[in-house]
Amino acid sequence: LIFFTQLSVYSQNPTIESFTKGFQKKNGFIDYYWDDDKGRLYIEVKELEKEFLYVNYLSAGVGSNDIGLDRGQIGGTRIIKFVKKGPKVLMVQPNYKYRAVSYNNEEVKSVSDAFAKSTIWGFKVVASSNQSILIDATEFILRDSHMISARLIQRNQGDFKIDNSSSSFESSLSKNFPLNTELESYLTFRGKAKGSWLLSVSPNSESFSVRTRHSFISLPDEGYKPRKFDPRAGYGAMTFYDYASPIEDDLHVKYIRRHRLIKKYPEKEVSEAVEPIIYYLDRGVPEPVKSALLDGGAWWNEAFEAAGFKNAFQIKVLPEGADMLDVRYNVIQWVHRSTRGWSYGSSVVDPRTGEIIKGHVSLGSLRVRQEYLIAEGLLRPYGKENHPDDLMKEMAIKRLRQLSAHEIGHTLGLSHNFISSARGRKSVMDYPHPLIKFSENKIDLSDAYDDGIGDWDKLAINWGYREFSS
Repeated sequence: LIFFTQLSVYSQNPTIESFTKGFQKKNGFIDYYWDDDKGRLYIEVKELEKEFLYVNYLSAGVGSNDIGLDRGQIGGTRIIKFVKKGPKVLMVQPNYKYRAVSYNNEEVKSVSDAFAKSTIWGFKVVASSNQSILIDATEFILRDSHMISARLIQRNQGDFKIDNSSSSFESSLSKNFPLNTELESYLTFRGKAKGSWLLSVSPNSESFSVRTRHSFISLPDEGYKPRKFDPRAGYGAMTFYDYASPIEDDLHVKYIRRHRLIKKYPEKEVSEAVEPIIYYLDRGVPEPVKSALLDGGAWWNEAFEAAGFKNAFQIKVLPEGADMLDVRYNVIQWVHRSTRGWSYGSSVVDPRTGEIIKGHVSLGSLRVRQEYLIAEGLLRPYGKENHPDDLMKEMAIKRLRQLSAHEIGHTLGLSHNFISSARGRKSVMDYPHPLIKFSENKIDLSDAYDDGIGDWDKLAINWGYREFSS
């Protein structure tokens, strides 16, 4: 009786074709439909229980380093799947922190049932055709996925909530591709600012608007081989607990985070890669900063050559019209804030294996100006006739080259190396202070920062990326 009741409910749904007549449709990894008249977004679920990646970003940020809501910021990477529960479709996040890596399905299920899952959202079914289900995703897209309200409360900047009357799905900025779907939202927050940080960057104290991105991404194929973490090797780790581990082994499994890199000719000591690692620089970076970032990033190719790969690491300017948040591009973005702030390297990582799918570097645009001021402070006093502009710019540019290499290194999987400065500059993964020398009773900035990759960096890349015969 229950079965026939559910069947009759679904038989009352209109077909997807009839329901979406007149809507804008974009085909791709997940087909979606936009009803511009009513402001509703619908996505088509073709396969229930199929896992894929969900990543949320802050596309357009707040502009305050102290608040910490930057343009292009990654909010999190999750494996999710659509699950049907009665008349609803739920977006469920399986718990990959606790698992059983086993061919025994019952063993896998026993661990899966032992630990909680997370349900990200529940959707209403509005239409169906054959095996496909159409769900209303409007509220899901317009929610505070990046936890902006919570961040403002945490920073004592005020209590703000999304104003649905002045928020909308951004159809013109959303895209669909065969292996990823990119959905953008324009969100307006209303409230009353309390702290000075938000007031310093928002046009008024009662509202501010940002954009968020929801990316749905096909999981990588099984061609990637995880590499176990070793604390001596200089990599960060992704971790999980494998309850199928032998009794004598540790339950806690650690894999390093790294890109997939495979030799085109495995028998050769040095070979081109099947697919090189390519990073793309933000088109909004001005000169001479652009050239400095390209030069510094390119240092990594020397390390990959030492690991047996020819021209396997490349850095280019982002093609015109390309989207920096598109998962198909490793990127270096130029982030503006009202005050000087951090630069950092983040990644979209497969939670199952540690494979880096997208490297995402954020460089604070005011860093170069601070470095210039440091040089100016060192060289003063000086007369008008010998204002050392070129020397100060040269030092600032050298620091940017190193910064580019450093943050890219994080997105290649590497951790910090804070002993490097005391070991003859062996790694760009340090936070280097400028090396100031004296020549003929004058300050010499010519060797303030190193030029090129370090010996430790070559060793680390060799350990993490070299293809071994066994």
